[in-house]
Amino acid sequence: MDIIFNASEGASLGVEVELQLVDRASRELSSGASRILARLAQERGRPHPKAKNELMESNIELVTGICATAAEARADLEATLGDVTAAAAELGLGLLCAGTHPFSDWAAQDISPDERYHRLMEEMQWPARRLAIFGIHTHVGVRSAEKAIAIANALTGYIPHFLALSASSPWFEGRDTGLASSRSKVFEGLPTAGVPQLLDGWAEFEELMSTLISARAISSIREIWWDIRPHPNFGTVELRICDGMPTMSEITCIAALAQCLVEWMDTLIDRGYTLPCPKAWIVSQNKWRAARHGVEAEIIVDEQGTLAPLGGIIADLVEELTPVARRLDCEKELDHARRILDHGPSYRRQRAWVEAGASLVDVVDGLMGELRSDEPG
Repeated sequence: MDIIFNASEGASLGVEVELQLVDRASRELSSGASRILARLAQERGRPHPKAKNELMESNIELVTGICATAAEARADLEATLGDVTAAAAELGLGLLCAGTHPFSDWAAQDISPDERYHRLMEEMQWPARRLAIFGIHTHVGVRSAEKAIAIANALTGYIPHFLALSASSPWFEGRDTGLASSRSKVFEGLPTAGVPQLLDGWAEFEELMSTLISARAISSIREIWWDIRPHPNFGTVELRICDGMPTMSEITCIAALAQCLVEWMDTLIDRGYTLPCPKAWIVSQNKWRAARHGVEAEIIVDEQGTLAPLGGIIADLVEELTPVARRLDCEKELDHARRILDHGPSYRRQRAWVEAGASLVDVVDGLMGELRSDEPG
């Protein structure tokens, strides 16, 4: 099976953000995506090009066009967010961005009226029905198919960095899960989700996709939901690791980090370096540690089992990538990672509110406020 990779000329950027729709009275997740999209289509005379249905009606996705910088991606997202916010308000709905809703029941969520999603539900059953979860996906352009595989392999070493910075799902159905990111564990229940396969090259990727389609394990490449995957149609490497993040500054920080890492690795390949390919057991163990402990995790840094604090590793990575960020005009956005480390990712903020006496309804209000104000806490 030949799969064409539509190579990008440079490290272009695209971002997808899944937002929760909540009833302003009850603060419960509420179906409304199709109604919002219908209103927007009526206003514009055509469907909104950058607001989409997702699996569940309580989830609406914002997507950017092809952007050159993190700042451009932010402006693109904010324009669509303004449209969606106004339409949602007319329906009595609010918006927030986090990996899970603190207390709503996944079983009460309506599935979007899309035949593809209903086929997925019929095939996957319970694992798919639990997917009342919300994430952020970042696409970064890559110059060739072989580079896409090498970079995707090397990026698995950074799964804990992205997951810890974005972790925002300590609650599931009203209970503290004890995790920084419960969303990541829920999503791993799907048979083609989670830690990616480490591949030798584009030919092996083509062979794997051909086998899976022939075996009817998937109907298309779109049903490979790895944490990191090559996206042949867009000519990108797509990072799908992250929980939803409550503020636009946090979202664009993650986008800048992804863009810088991919550009840095692409340049190293051009200079003749072979990118490292981490051991699968280390990748899985480090992802678990980040899901459990967030930025407080200690992760494995070599095959001898040496541990180091993830927060310090992230700070060092930001320092190392700063020259790349200057070239990509995203130094400010990348540097925001230091602020996340200082004031705490969302999972820490949510727990701090409850420890100070807030209810989970208050947590929903706090998350909605963070999206409106772009300020944590």
